[in-house]
Amino acid sequence: MKICFATNNLHKLDEVRHLLGSSIELVGLKEIGCGEELPEEQDTLEGNSLQKAQYVFDNYGVSCFADDTGLEVEALDGAPGVYSARYAGEQRSSDDNIALLLKNLMDKNNRKARFRTVFTLVTPSITKQFEGIVEGEILESRRGSGGFGYDPIFLPTGVSQTMAELSMEAKNEISHRGRATRELVKYLKSQEGSSIL
Repeated sequence: MKICFATNNLHKLDEVRHLLGSSIELVGLKEIGCGEELPEEQDTLEGNSLQKAQYVFDNYGVSCFADDTGLEVEALDGAPGVYSARYAGEQRSSDDNIALLLKNLMDKNNRKARFRTVFTLVTPSITKQFEGIVEGEILESRRGSGGFGYDPIFLPTGVSQTMAELSMEAKNEISHRGRATRELVKYLKSQEGSSIL
């Protein structure tokens, strides 16, 4: 079973490959010859995720899933949300994004936040979405050097380490992407031998 994950982010590919095991061959955009920037013009995670997966399916004829992930901060009315990757500008710098978020939270007592990932799977016969959420809070300073994005300032509820301090195995156990991926993987494995792909 071969399927494309619509990303060039090697961190994401590694995380998902780790969960998929060997029954499903996972390829990235590079391996299917897709070098262009995928469209992300929607104002929801669900919309962007669907738009990217549909674009790859329509243009490359391969079963595909795409994700969109956002950090939703309660005190900032759910921002940065769908704009998480480019919160501080089109340069998509994690350092700049973290700095801006910490600045915007400086006078806020409520540090509650959640990471949310939405995957959309598009195959010749179905379009289906999967969601994963992890609740937590935003710290006042960075901790840890692993992970990527906002991981160094996000402390998951009930855990003493930030996402950037956890091992990949531990992170996959609790992360939003890990949870959404497990839902997707469970579905794909339940369809093995069927014609959905």
